[in-house]
Amino acid sequence: MTTTILAPAPTPPLDLDDRLALASLAMDERLTTAGLAVDINSAHIAIDPLPEITIPQPPATDFCPYQTPLAALLHRACIRIETDGWCHNALFDETGAVCPIRAIRLEADSRSQADDACHLLLEAIQRHWQAETIPSWNAQQNSSAPVLLAFDRAAELAHNRNL
Repeated sequence: MTTTILAPAPTPPLDLDDRLALASLAMDERLTTAGLAVDINSAHIAIDPLPEITIPQPPATDFCPYQTPLAALLHRACIRIETDGWCHNALFDETGAVCPIRAIRLEADSRSQADDACHLLLEAIQRHWQAETIPSWNAQQNSSAPVLLAFDRAAELAHNRNL
């Protein structure tokens, strides 16, 4: 009895897609094994939650960069509008928001000081915007940003004039 050994049939060469599929399967297996190894090796590590991180707030100060009375008054009036809110259709509203003139009057020591500050504010407004009066200009604004900018410019003007 003669036995013949048949040679295996030649396998066709793998194309690129087949080789990529086999490599992907091999990599999936290796990544799964590595992930399990990390989980097992780090199971004994207890992780505390991160502490709450808070940003310290600077202390509240009444720092005024101006030494002259009118410049300091305009600076205080600007801060009042920032803190109380800005009102553009009336002297004040039910929420406590104030218009520029009301802010100046509340911060002024006297009526004449308030008048002088209003004149400086109007001058600062007229240098950069077209306006006849503070109330008419204030009513045209859409936000408090130009109002605060006008106060800053008026305070600089008073400071530069030593008023």
